[in-house]
Amino acid sequence: MPTKPVVRTAAPRRPPAVDDALWPRVTREVADDLAADAIARDRAGKPPYDEVARLREAGLPALLTPPAPLGRSRTAAAASDGGRSGGNGGGADWRTAAAVIREIAAADGSIGELIARHYVLSWSGRLFGMPDGTSGDEPLAVADGRLLGGGTDLPDPESGPGLTLSPADSGYLLNGRRSFAAGVTVADRLVVGAASTHTGELLIALVDPAHPGVLADTDNDRLGQRLTGAGSVDFDNVPVGAGHILGAMPRDEHAVSAFTALAPLALRLVLSQVALGIAEGALAEARDVSRAVPPAPRPEAPDTTTYAVRPSGDPYLLLAYGELATAAHTAAAVVERATDALEQGLLTGRDLGMDERAEIAVRVAAAEAVTSRSAVDITTRILELTQAATSFEGGASLDRFWRNARALTARSSPTHRLRDIGDHYLNGTHPPFTVRS
Repeated sequence: MPTKPVVRTAAPRRPPAVDDALWPRVTREVADDLAADAIARDRAGKPPYDEVARLREAGLPALLTPPAPLGRSRTAAAASDGGRSGGNGGGADWRTAAAVIREIAAADGSIGELIARHYVLSWSGRLFGMPDGTSGDEPLAVADGRLLGGGTDLPDPESGPGLTLSPADSGYLLNGRRSFAAGVTVADRLVVGAASTHTGELLIALVDPAHPGVLADTDNDRLGQRLTGAGSVDFDNVPVGAGHILGAMPRDEHAVSAFTALAPLALRLVLSQVALGIAEGALAEARDVSRAVPPAPRPEAPDTTTYAVRPSGDPYLLLAYGELATAAHTAAAVVERATDALEQGLLTGRDLGMDERAEIAVRVAAAEAVTSRSAVDITTRILELTQAATSFEGGASLDRFWRNARALTARSSPTHRLRDIGDHYLNGTHPPFTVRS
């Protein structure tokens, strides 16, 4: 049965001033803290209330606060929030946010996905807002360090009607049921896409999950990514004020601007960062195990004496780690290029053209294809290289990396991405223009 989420007592914390040298240190401290009890938390499979409190304490939810809304000066933006954001959001850039996502995901893939989805949702007002910069209360919610959950992706037509917003006094009433991949049990605010019963367009709304009409049904018993706060939410006549509508998408997907269509690309790219982080975390932990565990002797090998001097000197082991490390480096290079392209597109704003959006889509598709394959391959092969370290009773339990990578990458097919890339490279065809992830 759906239940009301537990009330969180940890107050949101605004981040310190942007400092390129500060965030890596802050993130490393949080990641080390998460890694220390990652195995126990993964086995417990409880909603990530404590994990979110750690993110809030470090100020990470407000890291990627968007700049001043489109069409508004920095002075006007600063005046609208009492000067708290300095008119520029006070946030870091996408490259910094990507590094944070990867670092957190290396320690705990679920929490990496949770913060990654939050960062994309924190830009909803910019991506879906009106050209004049109107975007409701979302900028203030993000600047105050509130964690966002939910999702703006269009629901699958086969899964039902999704959510609806009906006009009411001074706003709308939200109704329906929708499943979300992260944040439904722990978010301070939910960002959801719902069809307007009046116009048919998709409205992006900011919802308070503490309202009595919002009932969450958790889904923590999964193969992997068990701590993202995933689940289904029922909305029963939940009031949504006009100021809580962040933006809208027209009914016809082809009428969506190229800039707004960056929203699903941003989500796909940050999930690629999560997959890469999981792979890097798995490789690092497996390396520590392999350094400490002597390999089985190979009498037939000509350099057997190396093993006695250095347990990790097995040439076959070195070859395997060389291949896996190269795969991780390759994926990182592809993902970083896609991140740079996306960031440039976001900075371009509503002047972004269809051709530019297509180039970004190709880069993101390449990042997805490479990271999904690398993440699954790396997390699978480390189980072979470390052998007994995968047991549930003691050991490193490295199987959690494989489970997380498999659960995350199973949501999209690299075959489809590779086909789009090939069509673009061979025929100059743009990847399908869609606002679906």
